[in-house]
Amino acid sequence: MYLNRLAVVIGAVSVASCSSNPSGPSGGHSTTVFVNSNFFTPTPDTVSAGTVTFSWGSGPHNVTWDSGPSTPANSGDKSSGTHAVTLVNGTYQYHCTIHGLPGSGMHGTIVVQ
Repeated sequence: MYLNRLAVVIGAVSVASCSSNPSGPSGGHSTTVFVNSNFFTPTPDTVSAGTVTFSWGSGPHNVTWDSGPSTPANSGDKSSGTHAVTLVNGTYQYHCTIHGLPGSGMHGTIVVQ
């Protein structure tokens, strides 16, 4: 009788541990990059493929993509709010056209692995 109960408990634990998916149903991950006072943080940032959300704490600023394996939509000028993009594996470079140029001033890099 004890062994039967133990087998049921072990079976329940196995099913419970296999059903959880911390990265969500699509398997993607979510990362936030903060847009503040003429800088992006964190940058450079290494993330898993999935959604990257830019979150404004000050402005106006924008996210303009310079390079990457795909071209996400630019954010346009914002003073608050968020802008989400989905990134696949590769290296992406971006900048704020108001406060920087590609590779200088207010700019950033995201490496997706």
